[in-house]
Amino acid sequence: MRKRGLFTRRLDDGEDSSDAINLTPLIDMVFILLIFFLVTTSFIRESTVTVQRPKAATAVPQTDAAVIITITADEQIWLNDASVDIRLLRARLEQLGLANPAQAAIILADAQTSTGLLVKVMDQLRLAGFVNISVAASSAPDVP
Repeated sequence: MRKRGLFTRRLDDGEDSSDAINLTPLIDMVFILLIFFLVTTSFIRESTVTVQRPKAATAVPQTDAAVIITITADEQIWLNDASVDIRLLRARLEQLGLANPAQAAIILADAQTSTGLLVKVMDQLRLAGFVNISVAASSAPDVP
C-alpha cells in the first residue's frame, strides 16, 4: 500500500480528474472593488449649455460648486441645466435649499453677456445666501 503524501490525491473510478476553479471569491472581489471605486470617485458636474467664456490670464480651476448658473449670449439664465427667469432665480435657489455659506456658486457667463445681467445674477445669489461666487473664464496665456 502506498502512502498518501501532502500533495497527492486519491482518484476513485467515478471521480473526475480535472480541477475546477471556484469563481465565487473572484466575483466577490470584483464587486467589492467596483463599489469602492464608485464610492470614492468624485464626479464633475458640467453645464450642458455651451457658452463662449471670456479669457483671463489669471483663471484658476475651481471645484466643489453647489450651483452652476449659466448665462447664454442671448441672455437666457440656466440653473443646473434648467431655464429660469431672473425674477424667479432667488426663489428657485431657496426652494432647492442649495444656499450654504460654505459652498460655492459658479457663473458661466458668455463673453457677449451684458455686465448688468451678470451683476443681477450675482445679486440674486448673494440674497439667496451664497458668499463664495465665482465667474468662470477660460485660461489664456497672454491677455492684454
